[in-house]
Amino acid sequence: MSTPTTLCIDFGNTRQKAALFSGREQVEVYYFSDNLASSVEEVLKKWRPNRTILSSVINHPAGIEEMLASKTAFHLLEAAKSKLPFLTPVGKPETIGADRLALCAAAVLLHPGQNNLVIGLGTAVTYNFINVRSEFLGGGISPGMHMRMRALNNYTAKLPIVAPDWNVPLIGYDTKTNIQSGVVLGLAFEIEGFIAEYNRKYRAFNVLLTGGDMHHLAPHLKSLIFADPDLLFKGLYAICDLNV
Repeated sequence: MSTPTTLCIDFGNTRQKAALFSGREQVEVYYFSDNLASSVEEVLKKWRPNRTILSSVINHPAGIEEMLASKTAFHLLEAAKSKLPFLTPVGKPETIGADRLALCAAAVLLHPGQNNLVIGLGTAVTYNFINVRSEFLGGGISPGMHMRMRALNNYTAKLPIVAPDWNVPLIGYDTKTNIQSGVVLGLAFEIEGFIAEYNRKYRAFNVLLTGGDMHHLAPHLKSLIFADPDLLFKGLYAICDLNV
């Protein structure tokens, strides 16, 4: 009997991507083109997965869900309709973003029975806290790195768009490095501040870092962290296991 394959799809605000799992092992990552429908059809033909799960925080074409359901055992990740490996004792749990659900699932999968703070560094920065009883207590949302860069350009007359970098000076010496210092190090200081406040309240907890901007920020964090670029995919696989 062949090993079942699972396609975990993530439609984020900035990037749309997918990971293929053979059994429990992640074996390949795919980035979708702007034409999502044809791109999804292409990856289905290429990999022919048995199961699929979709996490989406965008208004994706409606036909994609029908396509996935017609060709695979499919689950759409929604807080109100999905079995989860954790509880959501928060106000309006049905409004929790699918990406945050996947990150929480990954934390419970990798560090069960422990306090976990999962920080997702995407278009927005999300802080997600799951306690030792596997309860998602909530957290925080703030603008992501690229959003901060764009805001400086959009709301001023002369500040340019600047690309982020990990190797930025504390004291900028021109406009570019001033912006990089303010945004990259400013976000790193924000993250360290949140970790410090959680530490005052909970003492012992894991810090899990993931997302597209992880590599820019991880070198500037003094706290002990677990950095994993594939954390969301691991969470999607765990939720797919419960629902498909």
